[in-house]
Amino acid sequence: MRVDFDKQGGLVPAIIQDVETGKVLMLGYMNDEAYAKTMQEGRVTFFSRSKNRLWTKGEESGNFLIVKNIAVDCDNDTLLVKVKPAGPTCHTGSDTCWNERNSARNAEFIYLLEEVIRQRRAEMDTDVSYTAKLFKKGINKIAQKVGEEAVELVIEAKDSNDELFLNEAADLLFHTTVLLAAKGFCWDDVLEVLKARHK
Repeated sequence: MRVDFDKQGGLVPAIIQDVETGKVLMLGYMNDEAYAKTMQEGRVTFFSRSKNRLWTKGEESGNFLIVKNIAVDCDNDTLLVKVKPAGPTCHTGSDTCWNERNSARNAEFIYLLEEVIRQRRAEMDTDVSYTAKLFKKGINKIAQKVGEEAVELVIEAKDSNDELFLNEAADLLFHTTVLLAAKGFCWDDVLEVLKARHK
């Protein structure tokens, strides 16, 4: 990944985003040294313009930003850093520097789940996870699991154990997500069908 630090006088903006919620947490600046340290240590380090030095977010508070992914934009002069925050991001104690709560609707977790499932599929030759093993067994086995989970959900729906019912619903959702990935689709494709029906 090539980052053009020269274009803006040695600094590039670094947009910090929570990898799970998608919420933008803050904006900082990195020079090449801060970027290298971030990549090496897996914790976000900025170049502080006010302190005129490198500054690792959380070095005093302990609220580090743990790096999960870094992407550079089309002009190679802005970074998008996806992180898992270890506490509030803003020095005021707020979750974000815009005084917003860093939370997402639980439904957004499905996109994170899809990403993990896609990764398991891409690495199934070396991955030993349950998901990778399902992909190795092929489409028929995956479809069979969806059918089994659907039947188990129906059975639990007729009883009064809410915990078992919700667990079976989660199993069905998970296996359906695996099946969609095996067929080259995702939940957005399904939602587009529902949205078209809604018109």
